[in-house]
Amino acid sequence: MPTWMALGFQNAASPLMEQLIFFHNHALSILILVMTVVSFKLIKTITNSNINVQLLESQSLELFWTLAPALVLLFIGLPSIRILYLIDEVYNPDITLKTIGHQWYWSYEYSDFTQNIEFESFMVPSQELKSNQFRLLDTDNRVVIPFNTQVRNLISSADVIHSWAVPSLGVKADAIPGRLNQVSFLINYPGLFYGQCSEICGANHSFMPITVEATYTEFFKKWISSFKK
Repeated sequence: MPTWMALGFQNAASPLMEQLIFFHNHALSILILVMTVVSFKLIKTITNSNINVQLLESQSLELFWTLAPALVLLFIGLPSIRILYLIDEVYNPDITLKTIGHQWYWSYEYSDFTQNIEFESFMVPSQELKSNQFRLLDTDNRVVIPFNTQVRNLISSADVIHSWAVPSLGVKADAIPGRLNQVSFLINYPGLFYGQCSEICGANHSFMPITVEATYTEFFKKWISSFKK
């Protein structure tokens, strides 16, 4: 979850988020390099009273400033295309989760088991929060997922456009009425991961949190069994 006065991304909890952070750092390093070179040449030109004729007319200079941006775009474009394919790819999911956005709560369905498991997830009101819960982030029913398991999430909406987003997992997909979007993710380690609706969807848009609990397979089986009683 976000912390006060923190800079940068949340800790990556999935391979996809690790790739996104790596690409961010890669693109930022190229950006800093370009800014440094351009700023140096600009300051040098301003402070130097003698104008270099080579800067006014030079074929080699024109060739350089044509090829350099092309190479920069190549170094940024190739890794970004790879990540786009990784985001869209669904790798043999072990569990399928169906998520429906409502005004202003989420409902979930596990359909891979002998009995369909369905429940709704509402934000815990401030006056009902426990000492270990977070305001505007905790829900009464968590999405429980075993870690190190490939999960496919099918996302839609029952009314207006919502967006299911969990930053530490690198997952964000719009929930659109009449359309089924899908994302795939794998959680590296057990823990609680928080997200919120990331599409303005009405008066209570701020009160649609998402709580994902990654746990051990044994505990997940017990949790599933509790719905069959």
